[in-house]
Amino acid sequence: MPIGNMSVPREWHTATLLPNGTVLIAGGCFYGHACADVFDPKAGTFTATANMTAARLRHTATLLPDGRVLITGGFSGTDQILASAELYDSATGTFTLTGNMNVAREQHTATALPNGMVLITGGTSYDSLPLASGELYDPTTGTFTLTGNMSTGKYRHTATLLPDRMVLVAGGTDETGSSSASAELYDLEAGTFTATGSMTAGRSFPAATLLPNGKVLVAGGLAARSSLGWTADLYDPRAGTFTSTSSMGTRRWACTSTLLSNGKVLIAGGFGGDEAPSEVILASAELYDPEVGTFIVTGNMAAARAWHTATLLGNGEVLVVGGLGGDETGTGVVFASAELYQ
Repeated sequence: MPIGNMSVPREWHTATLLPNGTVLIAGGCFYGHACADVFDPKAGTFTATANMTAARLRHTATLLPDGRVLITGGFSGTDQILASAELYDSATGTFTLTGNMNVAREQHTATALPNGMVLITGGTSYDSLPLASGELYDPTTGTFTLTGNMSTGKYRHTATLLPDRMVLVAGGTDETGSSSASAELYDLEAGTFTATGSMTAGRSFPAATLLPNGKVLVAGGLAARSSLGWTADLYDPRAGTFTSTSSMGTRRWACTSTLLSNGKVLIAGGFGGDEAPSEVILASAELYDPEVGTFIVTGNMAAARAWHTATLLGNGEVLVVGGLGGDETGTGVVFASAELYQ
C-alpha cells in the first residue's frame, strides 16, 4: 500500500526503528544526502529532521542501547570514503560527531552486540580492495578500537548476531573480485574471527535473517549471473554448517529480508529476473516459512525497487522506502516514495 513521500529521493540509505516507534531515514542517493527524515507510523507521514554532519551513502546505522543511532562511514558522493561517525539523538532531533573509525569504509556492516558495543566488519576503502579488518565502537567512550581481522577482505557481505553471542559474517565480494561462499564467526569474548562452514554458493549482496529457531537464512545474491541466484542456505550454529533449503521463486540480489512477527521472512524487490543475464528491477516479493522450509509468492510492491530499505514496525507492518526503479539496464528513477506491507 503506497504511503507518503520522503523529503528527497533516496537509494543506498539507512532506515532505523527508534524506541518511540518512528523510523529514522538517513542519507542515500548517488550523490550523497546529508538530510534525514523521520517516519511516523501513526500519522503515516515523513518529516525532515536535522541534517547529518556529512553526506553519506552505503553507510551503516545501528540503534544503541540508550536509544541513539550510530551512523558510520559511507561514501560522500564526492569521491571521498569516510572514516567519520556520528550519533542521532531522537530526543533533540540532532546529529553530533563521535570518534572516527580507524579505517575509512563503505559497504561494510555494523552489528549491535549484547555488551552494548557495535562490531564493524569489512567494507572497501580508497584502493577499492575489500577490507579484512574489524573494529569495535564503545558508546561509553565514543571511540573505535581495532579488533581481530577476518581471514579475507570482503564487502557486500552480511553480519548476523547469533543467539550464542557470536556474529556470523557470510558471503560478499572477496579480494579476487569474486562472489564468496566463505563464512566466519566473530567471538565477542576473544575478539577474533574463525572460519566456519561455507555456503553452497558464492553470494554477493545476499539477504541474511536470523530465524526464531536460531538458524540463519541466507538467500539469493549475485553469483556469477547463474541460477544460483535462486538458491538459499540455512546456517546451523550448533553444527557450524550451511545446508540448502528450497529455492526462491525468482532470482534476486540486493533485495531486502525482514523477519515478520509471525516468524516468516519477507523477501522483497532487488535485481533479478527469470533469465540469468538480466538485471531487471523487481516489484515481486515472497515469504519464507521456516516451519516447512519453502518460499511462497506474496503481493507485489507498488513499484519495482532495488537498494531500498524494509523496516518492521511496531504494529507488524513493514515500511518499504525509496530505492532505484527502472528497466532492465538498471537505470531509472530514484524514489522518494514509500509503501507498507500488511
